[in-house]
Amino acid sequence: MGYRAVIFDLGGVVLDSPLHAIARYERELGIPTGFVNRVVIGAGSGGAWPRLERGELPMEEFFGAFEAECRREGQQISAVEMMLRIGECGPRPVMLEAIRRIRRRAIAVAALTNNWAGEQDRTHELRDHFDAFVESSVVGLRKPDPRIYLFACKRLAIEPSEAVFLDDIGRNLKAARELGMTTLKVEQPEAALDALSDLLGFALR
Repeated sequence: MGYRAVIFDLGGVVLDSPLHAIARYERELGIPTGFVNRVVIGAGSGGAWPRLERGELPMEEFFGAFEAECRREGQQISAVEMMLRIGECGPRPVMLEAIRRIRRRAIAVAALTNNWAGEQDRTHELRDHFDAFVESSVVGLRKPDPRIYLFACKRLAIEPSEAVFLDDIGRNLKAARELGMTTLKVEQPEAALDALSDLLGFALR
């Protein structure tokens, strides 16, 4: 089919993976791999991380709240240090080039990211690459809430079935598929772009 839009997650897709940065930090501390992610998921939608990404919790309050959640699960971390590591994740040139090629074909491109207040400074340079820039901390919704995908589609004036969505997290992709989007999981950027090239019908790298 002819797709009218491609929607990109940022961290782990357009930017280097924050999950990799967290994993390196876990290794340095000697705590179990995946511990941080299990704390985030285990705390549910009312946990410190989801509240931060929905713009409900200032970063200064997040630090203490998330560290307390980690202590309850048996590990001591520095949330400040962890977030500094995440902040060092930079853009992937191969992804930016692909976005330029997509836009040259008159296909709309959006960013759809779970982020937090203050991170806009880090992603400001990316905004000109996109036709729409949807941030969880701004709209008060976060993936995998179906409403944030529909919000992005509305900004692009498309139906979900007219979009391809790229993310590195399975539960975010599942929610998009249930709305009718075509999805691609990004593990290796080049492989994901080759798959996207096949869907769109032209080379992206």
